[in-house]
Amino acid sequence: MGEAGASGAGAQAPGFYRFDVGDLTAVALHDGVIVRDRPPGFVRNASPGEVGEAFAACGMARDKLTLTFNALAIETGRGTVLIDTGLGEGARPGAGRLGANLLAAGLGPADVTAVIVSHFHPDHIGGLLAGDGTPAFPDAEVLVPEAEWDFWLGDGDGARLPDALKANADATRRVFAPLGDRLRRFASGAEILPGFTAVDAGGHTPGMAAIEVASGDAATLFVADITNNPLVFARHPEWQAMFDVEPDRAVATRRRLLDRAAADHLRLSFFHAPFPATGYVIKGGTGYDYVPALWTAG
Repeated sequence: MGEAGASGAGAQAPGFYRFDVGDLTAVALHDGVIVRDRPPGFVRNASPGEVGEAFAACGMARDKLTLTFNALAIETGRGTVLIDTGLGEGARPGAGRLGANLLAAGLGPADVTAVIVSHFHPDHIGGLLAGDGTPAFPDAEVLVPEAEWDFWLGDGDGARLPDALKANADATRRVFAPLGDRLRRFASGAEILPGFTAVDAGGHTPGMAAIEVASGDAATLFVADITNNPLVFARHPEWQAMFDVEPDRAVATRRRLLDRAAADHLRLSFFHAPFPATGYVIKGGTGYDYVPALWTAG
């Protein structure tokens, strides 16, 4: 093997994938994969055996939790809008790849004119800052759900939050502090930017927003974390993952958005799904089946 071939041995192809949404171009961006032991009580209302069987039915190890991370960029002609930012620099091995894949797609940090945040968990906001603590996207406005802001940061010090959630509030405060007046809050149901609408997706966190991107008659709905993995949680929409802050509401949100997607044949983009994390759902049995969109050459 030649020297050039040897230097790439063992490396994967860059993790970006483009698809059209009307006159817009969407770019799925892979932030990586983390595999860990499946934590006890991962699903609150299902037995470990049931969860293991569901994982095995999707081709995954019964006792492992595989977390995949994927953001979505939209090239608008007026600039690039990034939806969620991944874990950022310093992430665990296997993750924190969004910046490199953005560059591989031909897009630099300065091309990003707006960042829309779905919710405030670290894997969605960590990439807002570069490794030196400065804004990773120097020319971007950062748009966040008003209800999410109020839940995590509304009282300033997070004193009213349960102890289990205070660390996340502290981390959120640290991420947002350097952004200053770059931040703008949006209401549920609002048009955030032309063609970008906030859709109530609360439950996983109280103020989480799904983001609908529309152009002409075409649309995709970035559904953030309505499922931990649609291969499992679309088939079992009633399951409550340990990461959901409001479990009952998370189930209701999941059913509402998956019902709409199935009825309207609406293309979905997931934060946690096998890359490129975009496809459709159809009703099947007591739940739904996730059908990945077929890849195209361009």
